[in-house]
Amino acid sequence: MQIIKILLAFIVIWPLVGFLINGLGRNSLSKNAIAWYACGQIFATFLASIYVFFLVKQCGPQVATYFDFINVGTLKIPMSFQIDQLSSLFILVITGVGFLIHVYSASYMKDEEPNHYARYFAYLNLFIFSMLILVLG
Repeated sequence: MQIIKILLAFIVIWPLVGFLINGLGRNSLSKNAIAWYACGQIFATFLASIYVFFLVKQCGPQVATYFDFINVGTLKIPMSFQIDQLSSLFILVITGVGFLIHVYSASYMKDEEPNHYARYFAYLNLFIFSMLILVLG
């Protein structure tokens, strides 16, 4: 299904975008904006993961191929994500627990200086991105 392919791309890209925004804008963003943006990215990913979970339950396992990562002679390695019942459950756990960690961290780290605060959330978003790549790869 085409919708699963699009949603899987967004599920992986949203935490990466959060990492880039918080990492590159750490000197110019306020703490409030950093927290809202970081938590919002992961919450949007969680909502998309819920939708993908029910789509996989309805349509079965899918392989979403995006492009050829390596194509040399007879060696062909595509850039693709495989989603089945287990991986859809794991992306729910990663994004759901990751969102709760983001919300807790926003309050817990309120006394940190803004530069460290933004760097923490950038790395937290990068961790979520990495975990999603591991589960879907």
